[in-house]
Amino acid sequence: MWEFVSKIPKQKKTKKLKREMPQKIIKQYGVNESIQRIKNAMNKIRKDPGVQDLLRPFVDQLKSKAEAEKKGTKRKLSETDSKAEDMKSEAGKSSAASDSLDVEQEAEGKNDGKLTAKDEPGRLPQKDRKSQSWRISIGELKASGNPGNKAIGGKIVQKSGLRTYQTRNKEKKFFFNLGVADETASIKVMVYGRERYQDIQEKSCYLFREVIMEGNDIKVTKLSKVSKTPQIDVPENLEMEARMLIDLQAPVFSIKQAKISAEKTLVSVEGKVTEIGSVENIKVKNRRGKKDKQDFKLEDDTGSIRITLWGEDIKHLRGVSCGDVARVTNVKTSHFQDSVSLNSTDSTKILKVQSAAVQSVTIEIIGIRKASGTQTELEAELSHNNEVQPFVVASSLLAGALGVSLGGGFEDRLLDKMPFSADVEIKGNQIIKIKSVK
Repeated sequence: MWEFVSKIPKQKKTKKLKREMPQKIIKQYGVNESIQRIKNAMNKIRKDPGVQDLLRPFVDQLKSKAEAEKKGTKRKLSETDSKAEDMKSEAGKSSAASDSLDVEQEAEGKNDGKLTAKDEPGRLPQKDRKSQSWRISIGELKASGNPGNKAIGGKIVQKSGLRTYQTRNKEKKFFFNLGVADETASIKVMVYGRERYQDIQEKSCYLFREVIMEGNDIKVTKLSKVSKTPQIDVPENLEMEARMLIDLQAPVFSIKQAKISAEKTLVSVEGKVTEIGSVENIKVKNRRGKKDKQDFKLEDDTGSIRITLWGEDIKHLRGVSCGDVARVTNVKTSHFQDSVSLNSTDSTKILKVQSAAVQSVTIEIIGIRKASGTQTELEAELSHNNEVQPFVVASSLLAGALGVSLGGGFEDRLLDKMPFSADVEIKGNQIIKIKSVK
């Protein structure tokens, strides 16, 4: 990777460098150029779906943005040409040069020699500067390194879990990090203490005053002033930047380390998803009503662990399949008898690091765990190693391969056809293509 990212100084290749590489690349080039450079590098290093499938959504997004900007430029030029014709017809005797100058002033707007927001990257639009002279943009702050007596405003795009550090006196102290962005740039904000943890919410906008600047980061102490402010429109690429400032810095435990951590320790883990359970609606102890719950298993080189997602946290598992490598951030350890599991928190996130590879195999379907009109969970033996594994398949796909109809009695019709051999394409435990073997 370093060979293809030429502007970044060469460094000794260590595990720490590997962890920090994404953040260093983004800091050097910004999100958009980073995506393009990674794409170019991977076209020379790895063209397999495991990498290219991860890059494609970001590359497509850049392409769509470029096309939209191109259309906008063409529209603007068309409008300018139209105004030029109107002015030529009114002036009649004006020279072509004068017409061109008048059209440019009309289309772009006179600024009396002053630079516009477009001329000054990182500055707020001119109308906002007039009405918000008390506020400094994040872009200006990063350029100057000093907010002066101005407030820093931004949207909380991402919030880490509560973390701890030790003072020189070995006293335990709390802090948490925020990924903050405005119209001009993104920045990491470190908030000392835990008093503000519940009050500062993701997707809300805040003003920060009397903060400490350290490098390109902001530090909020007990003496700092924090207040809510109206919504700030943040470009999508800057939201992505702010999110990655937090997600890429979360300390990752091995599963073995997570298992030996104390009860309710906040950890992040990374590994291969080996099993995904169904969503259950259960009665929670000491609470009224029921709550949705979904379990899945994660495995790395040191072991495996069960992770439970609660309520709205279940949505983070969407788009993740068995076989994918995922990073699960800000989950808490839970000890019960001799087993240790992990529970989701308000700040839990699941990031898909690598998609499972698509494999072509022959299987023999030997059992049905659960069948509905939309999805069927089954057990099948892999012909190449005689291993029995659980699989999930769209019921319509399975019905077509077996030549049976959906609807009432679907499970019984499946059982009548078993055991059943098929050539399949699988992604993790998901069957995406199936064809009967005669």
